[in-house]
Amino acid sequence: MAIRSTLAWPLRWALGALMLGFSGALALWAFETGKGWAGLDREALQDLKLLRREVVVLRDERDKAQGIANTADSLLTAEKAAQQKMLEQLHRLEAENRGLRDDLGFFENLLPAGMNDVVSIRGLKSEKLSDTELRWQALVIQPGKSQQAFNGSLELSFAGTSAGKEWTLTVPASAQPLQFKQYRRVEGLLPLPPQTVVKSITAKVMEGKTLRAVQTLRL
Repeated sequence: MAIRSTLAWPLRWALGALMLGFSGALALWAFETGKGWAGLDREALQDLKLLRREVVVLRDERDKAQGIANTADSLLTAEKAAQQKMLEQLHRLEAENRGLRDDLGFFENLLPAGMNDVVSIRGLKSEKLSDTELRWQALVIQPGKSQQAFNGSLELSFAGTSAGKEWTLTVPASAQPLQFKQYRRVEGLLPLPPQTVVKSITAKVMEGKTLRAVQTLRL
């Protein structure tokens, strides 16, 4: 003898599907409710926000550190360049000082005996830069190791021809003051009138109204 269900099979399928759907919904609700109770979503979101803020801060600190490093490198490079330039200037000044000392010793040896107390003019020379400009130069020395500082002036006279006529020009002593202990190199530029030929230059060292030294250069 067989016992058969009183429910038709379509109804049984519908009832089974309903039970499965209900079970799935119940399981999903339990999972979501459990996460809410545990605070998993909220904590994860807070951790994510915190990590993002830390990343931004770290990036800012990295950019600042990189900027400081770049600035330090630039300053270091500029300092090295400045030190190199100062060393070059120092070497050049030392070479010029040695040259001046050599010049002084050479000119002191040229002085006749008995003239150690006399101010002298040495190295008077000129160079014509153009038809309207002349450069002149002179070295004034006071030999001796314990001389007092000399306070005076240098007077310059130029003579020659201009446009075929005699021409002279005097630069007064007041225009070239001289103050030195052992030596002084003086130089200057002289503007010339057109068609002027300088034939001689005379330099005089004056101490007040007293003539201390004179030298003439023939060109």
